[in-house]
Amino acid sequence: MAEEETTTAEQPEAVDVSGEDAPDAEAGVEAGADADERAAIAAGARGDRDPLAGLSTDLPPGFWAEAVLARLTPRQRVAQLMMPFVLGDFAPKGSASHNRIVRMIEEEEVGGIIMSVGSPMEVGMKLNDLQGHAGVPLMVSADLETGAGFRMRGAVQLPGGIELGGATNFPSQMAVGATFTPTWAYEMGRITAIEARAVGIHMPFAPVLDVNNNPENPIINVRSFGEDPAAVAEMGIAYVRGMQEHGALATGKHFPGHGDTEADSHLELPIIRVSRDRLDAMELLPFQGAIDAGMGAVMTAHISIPSLTNGVSVPATLAPDVLTRLLRNEMGFGGLIITDAMDMNAIDRLFQRGEAAVRAVEAGADVLLMPPNPTAAINGIMTALESGRLTQARIDESVLRILRFKEEMGLHVERMVEPATIYRDVGIPEHNRIAQEIADASITLLKNDNGLLPLLGTRSADVLSVSYRRNNDILAGRYFNAHLRATYPRLRAEDVSRDTETGVYDRLLQRARQSNLVVVSTYVTALSYSGSVAIPEELSDFIKALVTARIPHIVVSFGNPYLFTEFPDAQAYMLAWSGAEVSQRAAARALFGEIPVRGRAPTRVPPFEIGAGIQLPTRARLGDH
Repeated sequence: MAEEETTTAEQPEAVDVSGEDAPDAEAGVEAGADADERAAIAAGARGDRDPLAGLSTDLPPGFWAEAVLARLTPRQRVAQLMMPFVLGDFAPKGSASHNRIVRMIEEEEVGGIIMSVGSPMEVGMKLNDLQGHAGVPLMVSADLETGAGFRMRGAVQLPGGIELGGATNFPSQMAVGATFTPTWAYEMGRITAIEARAVGIHMPFAPVLDVNNNPENPIINVRSFGEDPAAVAEMGIAYVRGMQEHGALATGKHFPGHGDTEADSHLELPIIRVSRDRLDAMELLPFQGAIDAGMGAVMTAHISIPSLTNGVSVPATLAPDVLTRLLRNEMGFGGLIITDAMDMNAIDRLFQRGEAAVRAVEAGADVLLMPPNPTAAINGIMTALESGRLTQARIDESVLRILRFKEEMGLHVERMVEPATIYRDVGIPEHNRIAQEIADASITLLKNDNGLLPLLGTRSADVLSVSYRRNNDILAGRYFNAHLRATYPRLRAEDVSRDTETGVYDRLLQRARQSNLVVVSTYVTALSYSGSVAIPEELSDFIKALVTARIPHIVVSFGNPYLFTEFPDAQAYMLAWSGAEVSQRAAARALFGEIPVRGRAPTRVPPFEIGAGIQLPTRARLGDH
């Protein structure tokens, strides 16, 4: 959610750092520089501020972290806890955007950043530049729930429609859950780690360990592996191992469990009123399994669970009973505790920014993610130190964890990345092939009245494809309809959205009455920020009208699987779980029997239970029929 979890189309605003722009750095990072040149460039950019000057990197494990801690002033130590937001766009030297980021690093001396959307090469080179301005190497995170492509998928050049390429984008975690194959979760973690490290990201914020046991959840939904806590734990453990065995730090979220909420914590504070016994059996089970498997980091949830806080409604992020007593002491977690984004309304509307930062540290957090104003957060913690409310020992405990993480990642030896590694490891055909195999295996068919599927694929058929999408989701239906059109040359594709007027649906229904088949696809994600994961009444009425008119039709959900309650009499209902390119291609191929349909629902989709799914073999396509 940071987040973590924002969509590509719905990014948070860049951090607002008050004050005048910093002067340009004296040196940038050249894309082709070798290791020695990059080290010299970094030293030049940092000038005399380098707290690591003269410190040997050839030290026994753990000694570098302790040595650096001893060299940092109290304020520098507090700054290590900060992880502000940086957009992965092109920000040339001297631009206002570049100067603001450099000021955060050089003057505030923040310990890390969370990188958002950009192309893989731009992100890698930008991170090299920013690392060159840092005294202590930066810890770099990113929301990579569906792989590095979640933030670095690339773009489509407009108006030409040329795809610019990018990192590997997997289907949603619930798609992986629908395969019931932990090996796929391991592969997702492995490839995400390889591509993240190639561009300079050390801490992907994944996997989501929330158990999505509430169909009305507006924020988790298909981001979860499913509804069965044991299955979520098994998938989560596999994902963590795949990621951490390949050089990145897995970050399970959102502790202590965001799956049973009906409110969006970006907008308000959700309250979950369940007993501790229920938490142990449901929400905490995947986290405990991943912790026992060695997961290195945990992200907190901005939710309130009164049964954990003596009946008081307080965000878990700011609750010592949750982060210290439960997570640290009872569950035995010794890794990094990272807050969810501190600029979310569940925190930012309830507490002053300096106070929120202090409370998070008091609760047990090590890293403050996306503080709305890093300077205010640092000043607030420094004031708490000076007054005795916080102790230096408490700050040092977190800073040492952060520095040890940086040392384990090898950042004390090499903080920058080789451009050639990005071309070699990111978005390569082998990685995309595995993402496609996962998507193929995930396709789930819950209803198939009158044996509508697989489709005959008669080329002369008159077919109408109606795609419901967000106005800014330009890739929704792009690949799905292209595959349909390859079989149905007369395909007519129409887009609708929440803003579509009723008259448009009336026109579409008239068109449907003249069609041999109607395919309705819904691109509804959990990250709506509007509290809604449903479809408008007009679209639901359109599907019901297809039923009444006995027009052959199928509904394909590229996202929220629970929509079926809106149109339970639909003739056929297929789940593709995400709008990713690989999911669109898999769904289209499954319609024609080009791949077997073998997925099973990892969550209840009333009236269907966990494990439901009609299995269909492939069919041989005999010419044009």
